[in-house]
Amino acid sequence: MVLGFSWLTSCAPEEAEEVLELELPESWVEINGFLKIGDNGVVTIYSPNPEIGQNVKTAMPMIIAEELDIAWDQVIVEQAGLDTEKYTRQLAGGSQSIRHGWQSLRQAGAAARYALVSTAAQKWGVPMEELTTADGVVSHEATQQSIGYGELAGEAATVELPEELPLKDPADFKIIGKSKKNVDGRKIVTGQPLYGIDVQKEGMLTAMIVHPPAFGMKLKSVDAAAAEAMPGIRKVVTINADKEGVEKQWSDTNAFPELVAVVGETTWQVMKAKKALQVEWERTSPAEDSAAHATALEELMATTPDEAARKDGDPAAAFAGADQVLERTYTAPFLAHNTMEPMNFYANVKADAVELEGPIQTPEFLRPTVAGLTGVAPANVSIMMTRMGGGFGRRLYGNFGVEAALISQAVNAPVKLIYTREDDMTQGTYRPDYRVTYRAALDADKNLIGFHVKGSGTNGSPVFANRFPAGTIDNYLAENLGKESNISTGAWRAPRSNFIAGAEQSFLDELAEVMGKDPVDMRLELFDRAIQNPVGSDNDYDAERYAGVIRLVREKSGWDTPQDGVYRGMAAYYCHNSYVAQVLDVVMDNGKPKVDKVYCAVDCGIVVNPDAARNQIEGGIVDGIGHAMYSTLTFKDGAAEQQNFDKYRLIRHREAPREIEVFFVENGIDPTGLGEPSLPPIMAALANALAKATGERLYHQPFTLQQEVLG
Repeated sequence: MVLGFSWLTSCAPEEAEEVLELELPESWVEINGFLKIGDNGVVTIYSPNPEIGQNVKTAMPMIIAEELDIAWDQVIVEQAGLDTEKYTRQLAGGSQSIRHGWQSLRQAGAAARYALVSTAAQKWGVPMEELTTADGVVSHEATQQSIGYGELAGEAATVELPEELPLKDPADFKIIGKSKKNVDGRKIVTGQPLYGIDVQKEGMLTAMIVHPPAFGMKLKSVDAAAAEAMPGIRKVVTINADKEGVEKQWSDTNAFPELVAVVGETTWQVMKAKKALQVEWERTSPAEDSAAHATALEELMATTPDEAARKDGDPAAAFAGADQVLERTYTAPFLAHNTMEPMNFYANVKADAVELEGPIQTPEFLRPTVAGLTGVAPANVSIMMTRMGGGFGRRLYGNFGVEAALISQAVNAPVKLIYTREDDMTQGTYRPDYRVTYRAALDADKNLIGFHVKGSGTNGSPVFANRFPAGTIDNYLAENLGKESNISTGAWRAPRSNFIAGAEQSFLDELAEVMGKDPVDMRLELFDRAIQNPVGSDNDYDAERYAGVIRLVREKSGWDTPQDGVYRGMAAYYCHNSYVAQVLDVVMDNGKPKVDKVYCAVDCGIVVNPDAARNQIEGGIVDGIGHAMYSTLTFKDGAAEQQNFDKYRLIRHREAPREIEVFFVENGIDPTGLGEPSLPPIMAALANALAKATGERLYHQPFTLQQEVLG
């Protein structure tokens, strides 16, 4: 280890940014479930949804503050706990938090503003219509009167609200659309407690688990004598989350419901005791190897499903009469989520109450499972969400919260369960492995006359039958196949789209080459068909908006004026109700191609917080490039071969794009998804650029296993 320091730097610290400290009020008045107002006018706004890094803890309160007409620097933001009576859809997943919360959050702010204005109007004996609000003050211009929200809050809390509340015209927004710093930003960079792994409670013990070493195995016996005799160890228990008679939630996906848990005073003591356990396992289903698994998917693709997912026209006739058929197959491996903060949860289970606190994307679904397994009434199960150190879909599945509760109940003490990195990577709930084959039929003039996509994967197919290019081709066929496995799978950032977008857009690029067309022109021609004379009525995209982001990225990237030494790839995709188009530039560096710059056009409706929105887009792009290039999870005899970052490859800083430019479409429509849509298409934009740089098409992720292509 080498430590370096500079005397000069240490003697001349930089001036710290001034931090605004709000003067806290002496008393608060709760106006509604979303906010309370202090006697000095300071407002606390509760953020209802889990914060997973998507910045909803800042964006959601911004929406409320906008309608409330309070100055942002007079707002304190607090994370709300689970409360299904006050809030709806307290869930972080599917890039839907802002989309689903948009109207209710605005209504919450507008309701509070209405109550405050109504109170002022009654106090002054003037019509409400004559009053205005700004920065937490109600004013009456005719009489030159004004009064702060803090003075009105007590009476305002009792005002009866009308059924319909007027909302602001977006043209009048002062907060929405303006960049605001992450409300937790300073705490994050200064290491203050925010995350589940930071939770500390009086009397709390530490727990860690031991699960089967391979999928398709279960616990046979355990000898805990040596472990329990070690310093600091309180107890070794076995738990089983698969209790008969307890209704399972969709979020209870878990390959290893029966576990051994070691409970002690410190993490290090528990980690050492884990190694002293004598555990026997027995096999309950066949062990799977990656190679055999891939072969099984390939064999499955040779079969025909009982029913097509979608069929337009006569695809069989189109292919039979084609002058040329282009066929390509694409594959992708299992992937782990690999959040920087491994799974953890705090639980304190008593006879008639359960207290839970930790990083969970689905608190609403965790509650009934814990209630059913512990025998405590759901109303007495409280859940407080902490900030999450990453999730990407992994924390949709709350088995770790369930385990913490069962361990606490077994030892009759509060515990914090912590996974090691190896526990985390080998537990399961992976991104499935996938395989898809695309076929295109061309006539003698290289016109596209038929299109066929068939996909398969573990526990389901990646194909979205009604997405583009469905609706643009007369003869179209989509088929889905799936293979069951004892390897548990689940949502991984932009589920299914994370693979199929890359395959689809890579194939369309190669198809454009065969047709002798510019890849942008070819896509726009297809969208023209979908706009003017679409095929079918079930197309789940807006062709105008889809084409719009392609035109925008074409303009912003200077697509039509190529530069010497720059190899460009483009891709576009629709998912999570948003449209994204990207152009990726590759340059040569010491004889190897290197990602240089990415241009990204996004149509996600109104952008609440532009800086945070760009951060999400940039993160998705970097994440997508990294996983397409480097990441894979393989199995030998049912066991994961990559169990830590020494073998599971993630993108490095030097491998990220030098620059990312993001352009948002300003159309004034309600917000849609943003956390996931930028990841899927970047995989194809990368593959298409590398094909131009190297002359070789890439069909199998991670690309580095097919060829060492990046410098």
